[in-house]
Amino acid sequence: MTAKDAHAARRRPTSRDVAAAAGVSRSAVSFAFNDPTRVSTATRERILAAARELKYTPPPSGRTLRNGRTQSLGVLLPHDIPKVMENPYYARFLMGLGQVCTREGMSLQLIPPLGDSLVKAVRHAAVDGFVVCGLDTDRGEIAELTRRALPYVLVDSDAPEGAPSVDIDDRDGARDVTQHLLELGHRRIAVLSVEPRSDRPAPTYRDPLVRRIAGIEDALAAVGLSRRDITVAEVPCTRMDGYRATQAIMATRPRPTALVVLADLMAFGAIDALHDLGLDVPGDVSVTGFDDLPEAQWTRPRLTTVRQPIVAKGRIAGDFLISAIRGEDQHQHQLLQTVLITRESSKPPAEPVTPDGRYQPSVPQSPARPVPSRT
Repeated sequence: MTAKDAHAARRRPTSRDVAAAAGVSRSAVSFAFNDPTRVSTATRERILAAARELKYTPPPSGRTLRNGRTQSLGVLLPHDIPKVMENPYYARFLMGLGQVCTREGMSLQLIPPLGDSLVKAVRHAAVDGFVVCGLDTDRGEIAELTRRALPYVLVDSDAPEGAPSVDIDDRDGARDVTQHLLELGHRRIAVLSVEPRSDRPAPTYRDPLVRRIAGIEDALAAVGLSRRDITVAEVPCTRMDGYRATQAIMATRPRPTALVVLADLMAFGAIDALHDLGLDVPGDVSVTGFDDLPEAQWTRPRLTTVRQPIVAKGRIAGDFLISAIRGEDQHQHQLLQTVLITRESSKPPAEPVTPDGRYQPSVPQSPARPVPSRT
C-alpha cells in the first residue's frame, strides 16, 4: 500500500464520498440526514445504505473541529430547561456527568425540546454524542439518533439490545420503602407518583415508574393487599404539586396514615402541606421519599427515603458515552442498587393494627368502678 493509499484509508469519509457512492448530489446527502422530507424514501434509503457502508457520520452543522469532533457531550432532556432545573435531582446527575467532561476536556450541552420537538433538537445539536434522560425507547428521538449514527447512552429507560444504558433498581427500592411502612403497621397508604407522559392518546407510565409501581405492589401482596387497597395520585414532579396533592389526599376519609412519595422533591411539598394542615409528621402521617437528595437530611423531620446513587449514575453514563464515541464498547449496561435510608419521618401509626390487618382505634378506658362491699 502506498503512502497515498494509507492516507486515504485513514481519512474520515465525507458527504462527497457518500454522494458519489449513492449516485446523488451532496445536497441530497445533506437533506437525507437533516431534512428527510426533501428527498424520496428510496433515495434516502440509498444514501443511508452508502453512509453505513462507508462508516460515515454527519458532523454537526458548522461547528466541527478539524478532526470532525465538537468536544462536547449533549444531555437530551424530556422537558424545557427551567422545569428540569427546578428538580435538584438533575443538579446531582449533571455533577457526575460534568466530572467526566472535566476529565476529558469536553464541554456539556443541555438539549431541551426545540419547538416542542426533541427530534428537531437532535438534528440541530452540535455534539459528539448524547446522554438520553428518561425517554421511552420507541420514540422518534432514538430513531433519529440511530439514523444520524450518533453515539448515545440511555438513562432511566428500558434500553433495547445493543444500546448502552444506566439504570437503578427502581422496583427493589419501591418495594423496600413500602415494606418498611407495612412493617411499621400502616395499612391506609397513599402513593404520590410522578405524572405519566401525556403526549400519547393513552398516557402510560415511563419505565422507571412502571418498576416502582410494581415494587409497591410486590410489598402489598406480601401482606395480602393489592393496589386497589391504596390511593394513587399522579402529579407533576414539583414541590408545589406535591403540596397540593397532599392537601387533597388529606381531605379524604378515612385519611391515610402514610404517604409513599416517588420523588423527594414532591415529598418535601407533602411535608410542607401536612405542617400547614396542623398534622404532625410522623405522629399523624408518616412520609417517605425516593432519591435521597441532600435536603432530605435537613428537612424537619428528616426524610425516610430510598437512596439512589445519582452522581455515580451521571458519571457512569458519561464514561459509557466516551467509550461509545471512541468506538471502544457500545454495549455496556449498568444496574445500580438502591438503599433504604430510615429517618424520623416514619413511625408506627397512632392506631394499632390487629392481626387481621384492621385498625383498632385507641379507646380510653373508663375508670374502674369500686366493687360494692358485701358487708
